Amino acid sequence: MANVRNVHERRIEAPAPVVGALLDRLGGDDDPLWPTPAWAPLVLDRPLALGADGGHGPVRYFVSGYDPGRRIRFTFHPNLGLDGYHELTVTADGPAACRMRHEVVIGPRGQARLLWPAVIRWLHDALLEDLLDNAERVATGRVAQPARWSWWVRRWRGLEFPRPRAVAIPAEATLLTDFGPADFADAWQVPWLPGMSTDPADWARRVFGDPPRWVATLLVARNALVRLVGVPPASRRVFDVHAASEREALLGVDDEHLDFRVSVLVDPAGRRVTLSTVTRAHNRRGRFYLAVVRRLHPLVVRAMLRRALHRFALHSAGPHGSRGERAAAPRPS
Repeated sequence: MANVRNVHERRIEAPAPVVGALLDRLGGDDDPLWPTPAWAPLVLDRPLALGADGGHGPVRYFVSGYDPGRRIRFTFHPNLGLDGYHELTVTADGPAACRMRHEVVIGPRGQARLLWPAVIRWLHDALLEDLLDNAERVATGRVAQPARWSWWVRRWRGLEFPRPRAVAIPAEATLLTDFGPADFADAWQVPWLPGMSTDPADWARRVFGDPPRWVATLLVARNALVRLVGVPPASRRVFDVHAASEREALLGVDDEHLDFRVSVLVDPAGRRVTLSTVTRAHNRRGRFYLAVVRRLHPLVVRAMLRRALHRFALHSAGPHGSRGERAAAPRPS
């Protein structure tokens, strides 16, 4: 494949020094441009300057050119298979407007010769239009024509989100401490991404209030079948938040057959969200029910937690201004 040149440009109705000041915050803790949490954050190993090294997700690069308020050039690491650079510039377009431009000039090699046209290019285009949306939104307070994601981009973004992993119940899940001995306990964890909600009650509502369709169907079937063994069907209030602290929300219910608690712990400092479940059976019916449900429980919890992570990322308008899931094709470069 010959050298690739990919350009995105946006005219912004704000003076160049205003938008250039946003450019200088790229990669910092208060970065207003990079579209997280919908995309992996841009992280550098030091403040923005020549030689600063980092990248976003698996894409690695270093600062090879920097003119404060005007231009940043990043050169790709050689092991990526993308020989070249990408560069952001801000230029005046009159006294009260400017143009922000992003240009990629690369020579793909190896697997990148296939991945660039099939996948990388489409994700790159969507990310850059989201970044330009943020620049326009922060500088002017609005976006005249918000970018839209294609079906292909939505599909790949969904596949990229990490899967929940099994962990020990965190010691920080203090609202669970009064439950006592449990017959069943587990915990699943996903990463917390910058720009996502830090409110554990928000996470609890997202996890249990918006389950995947197959999980919702399974819960309906569960309510119909448990009557056969004398266990009452779950009410809508089973997954209400009953107690909460700054970092943790507690859900659960007690009945004559079985008690359970669910803790949703949000730890922005550790960049993780953990869902812990503890259950105790009181009699034969409760133990029979638990023996069946515990086999499906990990599958259901993983699906609900991953969907919540996905929804929070794509529908969040966090501090960096990222917007919701896109529906149409991206604006052409």
